[in-house]
Amino acid sequence: MSSHPTPIQLQSLIAGQWIGRDPAQALRSAINGRVIAHTHAEGLDFQQAVDHARRVGVPKLLETDFQQRAAILKALAKYLGGRKEELYAISAHTGATRTDSWVDIEGGTGTLFAYSGLGSSELPSGNVVHEGPVVTLGKSGQFVGTHILAPRRGMAVHINAFNFPVWGLLEKFAPGFLAGQPSIAKPATATSYLTEALVRMMLESNLLPAGSIQLIIGGTGDLLDRLSGQDMVTFTGSADTAALLRARPHLLKNGIPFNAEADSLNCAVLADDVSPDDPEFDLFVKEVAREMTVKAGQKCTAIRRAIVPRRHLDAVAQRLRERLAKVVVGDPALEGVKMGSLASHAQQADVGDRVRALLALPHTSQLWGEADGFAPRGEGVDQGAFFSPTLLLCDRPLEVSAVHDIEAFGPVSTLMPYDDLDEALELAARGQGSLVGSLITRTPAVAARLIPQAAAHHGRLHILDAKAAAESTGHGSPLPYLKHGGPGRAGGGEELGGIRAVKHNLQRSAIQGSPDMVMAVTGEYVRGATLIETDVHPMRKAFEDLQIGESLLTSPRTITADDVQAFGNLTGDTFYMHFDEEAAKASPFGQRIAHGYLVLSAAAGLFVWTAPGPLLANYGLDTLRFTKPVALGDTIRARLTAKRKIDRMKVGADGKGQGVVAWDVEVTNQSGEVVASYDILTLVAKR
Repeated sequence: MSSHPTPIQLQSLIAGQWIGRDPAQALRSAINGRVIAHTHAEGLDFQQAVDHARRVGVPKLLETDFQQRAAILKALAKYLGGRKEELYAISAHTGATRTDSWVDIEGGTGTLFAYSGLGSSELPSGNVVHEGPVVTLGKSGQFVGTHILAPRRGMAVHINAFNFPVWGLLEKFAPGFLAGQPSIAKPATATSYLTEALVRMMLESNLLPAGSIQLIIGGTGDLLDRLSGQDMVTFTGSADTAALLRARPHLLKNGIPFNAEADSLNCAVLADDVSPDDPEFDLFVKEVAREMTVKAGQKCTAIRRAIVPRRHLDAVAQRLRERLAKVVVGDPALEGVKMGSLASHAQQADVGDRVRALLALPHTSQLWGEADGFAPRGEGVDQGAFFSPTLLLCDRPLEVSAVHDIEAFGPVSTLMPYDDLDEALELAARGQGSLVGSLITRTPAVAARLIPQAAAHHGRLHILDAKAAAESTGHGSPLPYLKHGGPGRAGGGEELGGIRAVKHNLQRSAIQGSPDMVMAVTGEYVRGATLIETDVHPMRKAFEDLQIGESLLTSPRTITADDVQAFGNLTGDTFYMHFDEEAAKASPFGQRIAHGYLVLSAAAGLFVWTAPGPLLANYGLDTLRFTKPVALGDTIRARLTAKRKIDRMKVGADGKGQGVVAWDVEVTNQSGEVVASYDILTLVAKR
């Protein structure tokens, strides 16, 4: 295991300055107990931190836009990935194996990559997200309303737990940074030496605008009482601490958002359709054992309650014991070690206390633990924070409420038998809200029955069968694209979930006004706004030269029976409504009508600029609706209007820059009635 020759002096980063020369609390290696770092004794000026975030961080971040910040996240992820071995070496002191550290370190940089991609593909240029649709509020169409998401112009204070010092910060930082929000990070003290190393690297990358991030080593003092309604707090940790922080009078009085992701007694349910001979049976055993031993069970998503059919209890217990017996515990630097230590000696003592409290409950016993040959490998491990994988049994879980309340935050899980699926659902709900639950079943009908009911109590539900097993990321793995958080005891908050996380950090506001005013605010064309019509076809203009609202009204075209016949011959679409005169008369339309996609194609023929030019590709349609049938003999025309521009800072094979343009298309008939409406997405070259 890599080690520091002398303990390092940790420092806080406040207003761009590293603070801390005098040592305070000693932080010990979880592997051998050696002191590896000290917190600092100096007090911090939290008003200075708040002022720096507001006066420097917010303006500097908002000098960039969503697309530029997405590009910065990508570059930062690459930079941190290039220095990951330094983080791995430090992470070893937390008791983490290489696999454990991979989840934390590369899970963190992977989240940066994910949010870079999400921002690039789903957010506009600029710093306003238009969250439509536009709603017409007046008879003439000159008073409309819609919603926008705009930067809060405040900061986010991120208070994190000890178990994921890298991912825990980056999964909060990434969406907040995209939203233009500076961060003040407060990691748990026990593993803050790894977070401090991460933040130093982030600054050394020279990629982040000034004030993007600050770091607190130690307590937060009166920081939370200096926040305003523009700020927010995110918290990961125990449910008790979340409740204390959430209830601070200053936060309540000023309506400061508080997002909590708290430890919960997550469960896995083995459905009663699975027998010991089925592959799903072994999948269940493997999942429970893995969640007990990865990160030594120190995951807010770990399986604390394994709910199994009573008739299979003995078989599950036996297979779990066999699997746990093969787990080699010790110094992660040694070959063959599969599980390291807990993150600190304080955590070791706490888990021991919790296990003893569980064993003191009625109908509760131990099936596997320290007495079953627990002997950590490695030099000095007797001074480490190791804890044996521990499997408990509560034989009557409906009668023992405390078994659903006491959480041992380590390699500990409790088997709980049930007699029917309704009882299994009740046991799952006894956790009073959790981050994740797993259902292992062979039968889709079982999933269809249980999952909608279980969803009321779980933030995420993982359904595992033999088909999904090869690609499943597992019960305990939050993904950037899916919500992380849960109701009740789990804190009631939401993190991640794709672009939702960015929107949580923005302020949603309803706006009303004329189409011209709404278009000016949103940066998107709104029907009814003043159009820009010139002698130059809009599709002939380079990305930079095209203005939102530039428009073309095409010449008319009459749709004939010959058109319908030719389209049917070409596509093979000979649906009776287009070809059978008598059957069409009996339809709701009373006559033959043209194919919707014929109308779409004919409209394209009317507005597309056919010669080579800056328009490079059409790569999709959004919001397509056929709003009125087009009868044979009807005459259509189209209005093409530049609706939205996004500069994703891409460069083509020819070295030329490219941007994305969305065009609003409105196809009308001879009476001026809209027959089709949609957006076309195109790639357009820059000059």
